[in-house]
Amino acid sequence: MEKIAIISDIHGNMPALDAVLYDIDRRGIRRIICLGDLVGKGPGSAEAVDRTRDVCETVVQGNWDIGITYPQDQPAGLWHQQQLGEERLAYLAQLPFSVDLHMSGKLIRLFHASAQSVFHRVKRKAPKEERLAMFQNTEMTGIPYGQRQPDIVGYGDIHLPYLLTIKNPPEERSAKHTGDGRILFNAGSVGTPYDGIPQASYCVLEGEAESPAVPAGISIQFVRVPYDIGRAVQLAYAAEMPESRRYELEITTGLVHK
Repeated sequence: MEKIAIISDIHGNMPALDAVLYDIDRRGIRRIICLGDLVGKGPGSAEAVDRTRDVCETVVQGNWDIGITYPQDQPAGLWHQQQLGEERLAYLAQLPFSVDLHMSGKLIRLFHASAQSVFHRVKRKAPKEERLAMFQNTEMTGIPYGQRQPDIVGYGDIHLPYLLTIKNPPEERSAKHTGDGRILFNAGSVGTPYDGIPQASYCVLEGEAESPAVPAGISIQFVRVPYDIGRAVQLAYAAEMPESRRYELEITTGLVHK
């Protein structure tokens, strides 16, 4: 059996990332894929970029990752750009949009926000049409493996871990499918969860590395990891990061603050 850890939305929170990577290593998981938003919000954007480059087999681009490469006119954006430096900004600008992989005979697609754009947000309670659109082959995802669409899609962006099964439209149901549903899941956020639980979130995919002779299942496990939030807050204020108070409120409550 193969295990892959899926992490997302680190947002410069290094104590949270360190705790998650320790937990992943403790479980003996060697493959890690990151769904973007390495930077912003917290003070450790540069460290988060360096660490994910070192430990992840693939990092896809998030909206904050590309957004920070644009010209900035606000204190927070300018501060994060300065911390990152030109080489890391160039790295963030060229990250891939999505990654496809096979497990237990299923096609899995992973990206940051949606199949349309890193800026197109799909909420947990989005209409079924929006959820089904997550499985489309688009200009951004390309059309890999002919016209086949993914059986499972995982994303980040909304910082709310969840999993649901979506019934295929009647015209797409056939004997080729090993069921009438597709799986959509969100990995949650390592650095700034928004579900009211102030603990880092990631998930683990487990299944057969090769296509099995008979249909096999895939396990998707959600993991919550406590970490030293006080240390994360201290690092933000010590670095004199703009908007440190908002960051403190978010990571201590597990809720978004605007």
